[in-house]
This record gives sequence, C-alpha cells and structure tokens, in this order.
Amino acid sequence: QVQLVESGGGLVQPGGSLRLSCAASGRIFSINVMGWYRQAPGKERESVAVTSGGTTNYADFVKGRFTISRDNAKNTVSLQMNNLKPEDTAVYYCNVRGTTYSYQNFSSWGQGTQVTVSS
Repeated sequence: QVQLVESGGGLVQPGGSLRLSCAASGRIFSINVMGWYRQAPGKERESVAVTSGGTTNYADFVKGRFTISRDNAKNTVSLQMNNLKPEDTAVYYCNVRGTTYSYQNFSSWGQGTQVTVSS
C-alpha cells in the first residue's frame, strides 16, 4: 500500500500565501503522476495542478498564482499558493499515481487539508 500525508493548510487573508506538502510512503517502485486537487462545499473535486514527467498542467484559475513542485528522491509534492482569493477556499487533496514493487499500479489520495481564505 501507498500512504500519503498532507500538511500546510490553514486560514489566510486574501492576497496571502500558503504552502501545501504531501509525502508518499510505502512500497513505491516508481511514481508517474503527482497532483493537487480541491473540493469546495457543494462542488465536485477539480484538478488544480498536475505534474507528470516533464509536463505540468495548471487549472486556468490558478495560473500565475500557484506553483507545483516535486522531489523525486523524497517522493514529495508541494503546492505553493500565492495571492490567494476567497474562491480558493476548499479542501485540497494530493494524488499520486505509480507502480509498487509488486508491479501493481496504484492511485492514492491524501486525507485532505483545509484551506480557508477570508478576512
């Protein structure tokens, strides 16, 4: 099994910054995709930023404000969020997809971390 542990959420004023981190552990042979998603109350979960190989895709609503980064040696992925807006308020989830040492594909989700942007 692969476990993900998230950290870094909280309450921030509009225009502020937060950094989310996610660490993957377990019998990981390789990781192909790492990403961040979010879900606001009453809405469906949506993609925020996803990185795979040398390609990174951002949702239009975060372009220029959020930056995703990964550390392949540590199996971690982070999301630096700048110029936060009230509409960024949501539970943020990390997702990691790859292959275990048993050569099984996996897709694991973090427990979610609350980000609240409010004055």
